[in-house]
Amino acid sequence: MTPITRKTIPRRHFLRGLGGAALSLPHLDIMANTSDTAKAPKRMVCIGSNYGFVPDQMFPTHGGNNYELSPLLKPLAHMRDDFTVISGLDHGELGLGGHKGVHSFLSGVVSQSSGSFREKNISVDQKAAQFVGEQTRYPSMQLTTGSVPINLLSWSSSGVAIPPVQDLRAIFAALFQDPKKNKLNILKRAFNEEQSILDLVALDAKALQKHLGKDDQEKVDQYFTSLRAIEQRLTQSKAWLNRPKPKVSYALPEGSNEMDFIDRTPLYYDLMALALQTDSTRVFSFEISEFGRNSGGFEGVSKGYHQLSHHGKMPEYLQELSIVENFHMQQFARFQDKLKDIKEVDGSSLFDNTMSLIGSGMGNASSHSNRSLPFVLAGGGFKHGSHMKFEKTKDQSLPPATNIYTSMLQNFGLELDTFNTSTGTLTGLDLKA
Repeated sequence: MTPITRKTIPRRHFLRGLGGAALSLPHLDIMANTSDTAKAPKRMVCIGSNYGFVPDQMFPTHGGNNYELSPLLKPLAHMRDDFTVISGLDHGELGLGGHKGVHSFLSGVVSQSSGSFREKNISVDQKAAQFVGEQTRYPSMQLTTGSVPINLLSWSSSGVAIPPVQDLRAIFAALFQDPKKNKLNILKRAFNEEQSILDLVALDAKALQKHLGKDDQEKVDQYFTSLRAIEQRLTQSKAWLNRPKPKVSYALPEGSNEMDFIDRTPLYYDLMALALQTDSTRVFSFEISEFGRNSGGFEGVSKGYHQLSHHGKMPEYLQELSIVENFHMQQFARFQDKLKDIKEVDGSSLFDNTMSLIGSGMGNASSHSNRSLPFVLAGGGFKHGSHMKFEKTKDQSLPPATNIYTSMLQNFGLELDTFNTSTGTLTGLDLKA
């Protein structure tokens, strides 16, 4: 029997119609074996703890490449050259301290009052998601370990919080389970009806705007910005409705949502790795919050996470808190190892192309300080292996922490010089040659 050979086509193949019009094809499996192989895309994962990490346990004493690993960094010892520790930076005078400032972790911008923000409050993950657009089924996904998130990580450019999802079964279904035909038809009708409503509201708002003063017109402009964002999400989601979701061999354990914190948390990382591998999304934010409706399940831990974070340097509290914080660094290390084991079409690993950041908008929860925030950045093509220790001097002020995000966004592919409150990229955080 004559063997069946697979024909390949170049990545830049175009569909041509009458009159010379041309549309470029999306990336297809048939293109994978050509010499014109597409470079694997960049990904971004931002993990934020509501309660920070004990500074003495997180930050090494010395900076540079030859620093001694701190207790919380020891789970990452086997990949020492694959991550960077950054200390001494924060978001400046936030105006609000403690837990009320934690939501600024990924943006550098703090709420002036309830529901009110200064300009440029978009979080770094959402800036990256805007760049991805409709290339993936979900521009970004937001996850949380807690049933009631305390400090939302992801914020749109119009000051709207994007709530995370805790339900593991719902996350798995969104990523890998196709809706049944009757549900699919309901979703399509819902999209059409929602867009019709948005069109009508937009017409009413435009008519109203003619009779408003300058301040009110600005508020309506902000409203239109939010409206356009909703329309874009609806259109994009509708475009993906008829496309089958990827099939994976992974299955959640029975009763996953009812598991203790210690057993549930690794499952979020598993789903993130699968979603990145299947290109279902390229951007994640993951909020580490309270243990939720179940106990932590940690041996040797008898108190709640929030209670432990206000340790007041009491040895028994610090001992229990170290168990929880070490667990989080162990899971972060496990996640990096999973990414390293996943190979891309261009021969690189998923780790090589994924910037994974873990840290917090809380510098010291015990004193409610938002100063000297913890940052550990792994993978993504940066030169790693050092502790970037920033200290203020008489001659030089500290760069804003958002400079880290400018470097990350440039690496992600965005052409920008600053992000939110940043003054540029973070000097010393360079890409591999």
